[in-house]
Amino acid sequence: MESPRATSGSRRARRRARPRRRALLYVSLATVAVVGVTAAGTVYVKAHARGNAVSSAASPAPSSSASASASGEASVEPVTEPAVDRDALLGSALAEVTVPSGAKVSAAVLDLDSGDSAAYGDSAFDTASIVKVDILATLLLQAQDAGRHLTATEKAYATKMIENSDNTSASQLWDVIGKAAGLDAANKRFGLTSTEGGDGALWGLTQTTAADQLTLLQQVFGDDSKLSEASRAYLQGLMKTVESDQRWGVSAAADGSEFAVKNGWLARSTTGLWDVNSIGRVTVGGTDYLVAVLSKGTVSQAKGISLVEAAAKAAVGSFAESSDSASASASASQ
Repeated sequence: MESPRATSGSRRARRRARPRRRALLYVSLATVAVVGVTAAGTVYVKAHARGNAVSSAASPAPSSSASASASGEASVEPVTEPAVDRDALLGSALAEVTVPSGAKVSAAVLDLDSGDSAAYGDSAFDTASIVKVDILATLLLQAQDAGRHLTATEKAYATKMIENSDNTSASQLWDVIGKAAGLDAANKRFGLTSTEGGDGALWGLTQTTAADQLTLLQQVFGDDSKLSEASRAYLQGLMKTVESDQRWGVSAAADGSEFAVKNGWLARSTTGLWDVNSIGRVTVGGTDYLVAVLSKGTVSQAKGISLVEAAAKAAVGSFAESSDSASASASASQ
């Protein structure tokens, strides 16, 4: 039999030993949080020791759904990148463009590689001569429907209408397609929803929006089109070879000489103010963009051209810069 003193000493020894054994037990049970990286972003793995979660110090607020059981099994949850608000970026870029008093500008852009697009402004504008692209697209669609090729006369008119912006040729083909009724019927099939052909012979007063012009450009340059590959190639070829004094407009946003463009300019007789528009395809940093810029209300054609070119550069720049930022972020996370 142990003496009371011996028993008391033994108990004190056991009490002194317990904290040390408990500390060692806690250490052995606790697990270190694992921080993993996936292509979508950072994920967190949490483990539990005696009911208490151990989380990585790399993030103060890991997902509540990422947890682990006492057996060491863990679940992971990717943190996805937020979607880019292209319309907001385009709006911010164009807000930096100086617009003359009383004038208005609208723009739309499509990245042909990613399919991302954005539009700024939904007002209707006179087309002026950019409608010539729509007239030829309508003629080509009608010829496809009839199972025929363009006649030699129609091709001659088409070449002068696009490359030289010849108005007489445009008027001839306007009549061939059935004027506004023919244009509107084709545009319905093309997917344009806010474009209306001009009254009578006034094809230049067709009303449109930047977003609709972007839709038209997709019919000309995109694969998902009502136009055949041959029709698209024909129209693209003419837009790439416009005469030298008409190679302004959205082409100012290109980083080289490879672009396709059609411009329109018209001084309104009622106000003396100018409509100046430009549509086409440009290449920047190896990426192809479809761009439409519409303007009205400038006091001269020259000021209208300056406005359209500044807007085109800002619009395409908003896409190129955000794409560069996204690429940099993706590289940094790898």
